[in-house]
Amino acid sequence: METVNADQGSRRMDTQPLADTRVLLGIAAVVALVHILTNNRYGFHRDELQFLSDAMHLDWGFVAYPPLTSFLERISLGIFGVSLVGLRLFSVIAQAVAVFATGLMAKELGGRRLAQVTAALAVALSALPLFEGTEFQYSSFDYLWWVLIAYFVIRLLKTEDPRWWLAIGATAGIGLMTKYTILFLIAGMAGGLLLTRTRRYFGSWWFWGGAALALLIFLPNLVWQARHGFISLHFLRHIHARDVSQGRANGFVLDQLWLCTNMFAVPVWLFGLWCYLRDQRYRLLAWMYLIPLALFLFARGRGYYLAAAYPMLMAMGAVAGERWVASLTRLWRRVIEATFFTGLAAGGLFICALILPLASAGPLKDFALKNNGDLREEIGWNELVQTVAGIRDSLPPEQRESVGVLVGNYGEQGAIEILGRTYHLPAPISMTNSAWLRGYPVPPPSTLIVIGFSREYAEGAFTSCRLAGHSSNPYGIKNEESQAHPDIFICGGPRKPWPDFWKEYQSFG
Repeated sequence: METVNADQGSRRMDTQPLADTRVLLGIAAVVALVHILTNNRYGFHRDELQFLSDAMHLDWGFVAYPPLTSFLERISLGIFGVSLVGLRLFSVIAQAVAVFATGLMAKELGGRRLAQVTAALAVALSALPLFEGTEFQYSSFDYLWWVLIAYFVIRLLKTEDPRWWLAIGATAGIGLMTKYTILFLIAGMAGGLLLTRTRRYFGSWWFWGGAALALLIFLPNLVWQARHGFISLHFLRHIHARDVSQGRANGFVLDQLWLCTNMFAVPVWLFGLWCYLRDQRYRLLAWMYLIPLALFLFARGRGYYLAAAYPMLMAMGAVAGERWVASLTRLWRRVIEATFFTGLAAGGLFICALILPLASAGPLKDFALKNNGDLREEIGWNELVQTVAGIRDSLPPEQRESVGVLVGNYGEQGAIEILGRTYHLPAPISMTNSAWLRGYPVPPPSTLIVIGFSREYAEGAFTSCRLAGHSSNPYGIKNEESQAHPDIFICGGPRKPWPDFWKEYQSFG
């Protein structure tokens, strides 16, 4: 009888990890399903339209970002066409994998099901991860690379197998092809190696092999930057100065509490940071958070830049929390668990109502559009393209034969290039970011439909301008297009020769 009981217990122990993994997969699947069911509610965000426009002109680099995101969207365009759900699918998958990997980090750190579920839910119900699944942004994929690097570092430190440096290096290289801010995580890892006993890995060929692999993956973009005078560095300086002047870098510390994480999960990640600092084996991960935090504070980065560093803290905090509640009486354990998960769920529901396009009409939609500027920027692009097409069609035949659409920002650029195909609009003429590098049509058009500029700007830059229409949307939503520059003009060519005009009017945005 004892042998039978022992065998049954052994089988339960063997199946427990698999059951825990299934629970994590279930949480990740729910995250993905919620996004898939709601991602078709409004329209493309202006940032998404830029990625789509660049996806039609693939290169090893773009002014505003490395090439990976637009490359992925080119694949999505080939598979799904111009589909909101399809084009956002890679971002959805990235966030689901990040949630799953967070639970796996808790498992590797010694956590059982409670810790794994806590860590996964704490990430799944946080604001920034939820947002990253609603759009395809380079930050959506950047978030995943940070999480995977942290997971691989935990595996490295747990097993002391230096071959994990190859996985770390490969992921860092892919991260550099996604978003340059991963350099802050790399700096945190390098600083942590120097400050902990893991400095011994500097003598490992596996470490240098991982570093070489990262550089090899990143090399095509590095060569592109060198060939273009490191134009992205000039872009980043311009955008950073703009963000600081507009106050976008204010509130960095508060953003860590409510934007990067669920507020009810703050004790979890703080506990995780404290435990990392006290643990000699895993102390490197504390520095992988603290050093980027200090660098972003010093450089006045935007609050969400550090969001991807929190899953590794959640994982350790959940494991330590699981051990703590296990030491309590059953009553107190149930009270604390019920209170925590109720608060986490309440915070998550509020975040979902704020960030996700849950409803196509009604109070939920009104609440989201009132409080979420990103959702407002998804409204009106189809109407803009229809208006431009109507203005084009109203021109005399001789003008229609040589008409161009000159746009003032990358959202308009992507809308005309991607959505304008339905109306056979000409390719947009844009002076923003990588579109400026691609130049203007030769021969240039003699008539321009000018959007995205004020009357003063248009009349100063172009000849014989007249008002032809307005950018609007049927919902009366106030966003950049409907408020900042709603007027659309028909103009002649630029007052200066096209080559001089093009050099003078380059812009970053």
